[in-house]
Amino acid sequence: MILTNLQYVDGNYEIRPGAIHIRDGVITSFQDNGEKDSMSMGGLLALPGFIDIHTHGGSGADACDKTKEAYETLSKHYARHGVTSFCPTTMTLPISQLKEIFEAIESYKGKEPAAYIQGINMEGPYVSKNKCGAQNPDYIVPPDAEEFLELSKISKVCLVDVAPETKGAFDFAEKVSPTCVCSIAHTDADYGTAKEAIVHGFSHVTHFYNAMSGLTHRAPGVVGAVFEDDTVTAELICDGFHLSPAAVRIAFKVLGADRCVAISDSLSSADFPDGEYMLGGQKVIVKDGHAHLENGTIAGSTANLFDEFRNLLSFGIDFKTALKACSENPARVIGAFDCCGSLEEGKNADIIFVDSEMNLKHVFVKGKMIF
Repeated sequence: MILTNLQYVDGNYEIRPGAIHIRDGVITSFQDNGEKDSMSMGGLLALPGFIDIHTHGGSGADACDKTKEAYETLSKHYARHGVTSFCPTTMTLPISQLKEIFEAIESYKGKEPAAYIQGINMEGPYVSKNKCGAQNPDYIVPPDAEEFLELSKISKVCLVDVAPETKGAFDFAEKVSPTCVCSIAHTDADYGTAKEAIVHGFSHVTHFYNAMSGLTHRAPGVVGAVFEDDTVTAELICDGFHLSPAAVRIAFKVLGADRCVAISDSLSSADFPDGEYMLGGQKVIVKDGHAHLENGTIAGSTANLFDEFRNLLSFGIDFKTALKACSENPARVIGAFDCCGSLEEGKNADIIFVDSEMNLKHVFVKGKMIF
């Protein structure tokens, strides 16, 4: 198949006119060789498909639901919003339940009708009770490398979220980080502990600013440690609610274009009306599109990555930087940039098409037109 009459963003983020030749779900060239099986894209702009590495759900389905129907719903939900692959994100639950969830996800991989699963993001149970947020404190346990490695044998884990001040966290990171990204998360660590954690193998930070110690002039906190160390990548929920636009701009200015990763942290309530939902065994109340636990704690988002991309542009983030945060950077974090995250020959034909006003018009996943 050849997609013609289009512009595309190349690997250097230059916008070029041309065509996209797809064979067996992979981009083979950007030339129109006159093949009969062609489709005109009406002058639209082709972007690399977005990758959401931290998302719990959407359209009424949750990554912890353990059913084929739920994962099918999620696959279609993400694709509708320009996300062509994702990391289903689990919650703080008993290890026995996580094992069942991992088994269910693994059994579904390869059967996705639209957006496909990259691997699991394991958010908890190795977090801090003092900064648990919407994680259930009843199931929090110290990090256990052997336990984690057994879980990861069931299904690939791309990221594991850990509070570095917890007992055994440094040893855990040293054992796990060679094969899985260890992310600083839900943490009461101070600046010094965060700096030491990076030395021991932590290389990422979960929903930056949220559920961690902030930056002040006498206590730089986790935020200060991440700002200072140019080896650490950082997730940002860019829904305009979890972070103010100014905080987002500051993060992008300090961290730079290569270290920021936009995430949705979306819940099953994404794309659904206000009401009551469940998350990790706890009731979530969504009002005016904002999700909280019954005690008022913020509990994830109802956003999607494409809307966040548009938010970034409206916040003043330049096009290239905003696009990298939704495509290349998440791909690099999870070690998938060899097959996705940019429009280049030999990579999956994960392509989204937008018009001149950045409205989403079409989505292709591995060369298959979803809409």
